[in-house]
Amino acid sequence: MSTTTVPLGRVASARSGDKGADANIGLWTDDERVFEVLREQVTPERVEAHFRALCRGGVERHELPNLKALNFLLHDALDGGGAASLRTDAQGKTLSLGLLQMTVEVPTELLG
Repeated sequence: MSTTTVPLGRVASARSGDKGADANIGLWTDDERVFEVLREQVTPERVEAHFRALCRGGVERHELPNLKALNFLLHDALDGGGAASLRTDAQGKTLSLGLLQMTVEVPTELLG
């Protein structure tokens, strides 16, 4: 089976926001086979490494297979959160776009 390296944004969608000082990123797809790729490759360790400049408290992943979705909590990633931080994106709204830049290996047949 041949595979192709693509940014997550080619095969999935994402949305993010804040939970106090933590960021919350939802990642989903509409294809069951792509969801299995996400499960295998978008691990908490990879997400933590991807956001290593921001995330200081570790990453939790929650699976929602009925929605073909993963939810990531990035602990202590928002410099205290919207009420305390002077960051441009203190509520983590752009972190979903950052996650969609991460690359994954996808079977070429799934790329349509």
